Amino acid sequence: MSEKYDVIVVGARCAGSPTSMLLARRGYRVLLVDKAAFPSDTISTHIVWPHGAAVLARWGLLDALEATGVPAICRRTTFDVGPFALHGTICANDGRGFCPRRTVLDRMLVEAAIASGVDVREAFTVDNLVFDGDTVVGVHGRHRGGAKPVEERARLVIGADGVHSSVAKHVRAPEYDRHPIAACCYYSYFSDVPQDDIELYVRDYCAFGGVPTNDGLHLVIVNWPTGEFGAVRADVDGRVQRALALAPDFAARVNSGRREERWYGTVGVPNYFRKPYGKGWALVGDASYNRDPITAQGMSDAFIEAEQLAEAIDAGFSGREDLDRALAAVEAARNERVRPMYEFTNHMATLEPPSVEMQELFGALRDNQEATNAFLSAITGATSLGDFMSPDNLRRVTGAARIPN
Repeated sequence: MSEKYDVIVVGARCAGSPTSMLLARRGYRVLLVDKAAFPSDTISTHIVWPHGAAVLARWGLLDALEATGVPAICRRTTFDVGPFALHGTICANDGRGFCPRRTVLDRMLVEAAIASGVDVREAFTVDNLVFDGDTVVGVHGRHRGGAKPVEERARLVIGADGVHSSVAKHVRAPEYDRHPIAACCYYSYFSDVPQDDIELYVRDYCAFGGVPTNDGLHLVIVNWPTGEFGAVRADVDGRVQRALALAPDFAARVNSGRREERWYGTVGVPNYFRKPYGKGWALVGDASYNRDPITAQGMSDAFIEAEQLAEAIDAGFSGREDLDRALAAVEAARNERVRPMYEFTNHMATLEPPSVEMQELFGALRDNQEATNAFLSAITGATSLGDFMSPDNLRRVTGAARIPN
């Protein structure tokens, strides 16, 4: 069979739809498939940090997101460490992030892919990859309810199908620097909660928070060590109330509202890097690299990776650069960019009490607005976490707090 497509993308959410859209905008023939039909929900942290929103703006999609009615957040971020709270603005996209429902965001991204000329097939399950020797040359799948299997071929197959990626499984993508699951979580949506912006609360052995989302609702989420998942699942309401009681004002505001949906929960997710490319295949988004959702990096990371992968594929397909070399550069850039956040996230997800050094840093930030803004920008991914957490910068921040007025 001849190649009908240049690229087939498996998975149409935050990584797959943007990758497809960007390639189609460059003139490539792209097939995008997903086992879901949209709009469709999925377990997710929801947050698009300001630097992720800046990517959407670059693609011309931010206006469409705002048109859904989701309010802007991050202009007054609250990071409450117990004895006191830090308040600040994140330094990207004029400090504007968003917390869209996945039913809203994912459908918007699929529609953007369609508008760019992508051939989208919803409710389509990929059963196997098609190989020519050791090279992937297509997919073998079926439409929901369809009796006849379908085979499609392409120059490249991209797995954007998440943590349990079937593409990664079929090509046996190597994993490295894996960390064990650390935290579990439950979340739901509440109406009539007095809350204007994102609020995050860090306590010993739990973390929780709330953020406005679509339709006047507020996402409320609680994290515990993953070993507590069984006990939490047996009494979600009770365990949530025990956690929220550690921030009485926030608990009172949540309890003044009404829960509108069931609790959604997960025992946690694995933390890993995967080699994101090989002969005839590539990975993007959570299929490529995953970290605990406690720092909510997944969607913004997916947007950045989609841009970088689309650029590399175009460089390879156009002959400007060897494709394998371009894809290797994407892997190297990914690892360099996310490594500090990956390690920070894995440490934070243990939910252990903060170290003496972190307590000293929090104390130094309390009366230093510029440094607080820089800290919040770093831990949300807008600026380099490695730079902020460098020994020289930490000495500068904590040293400034010791200088008498």
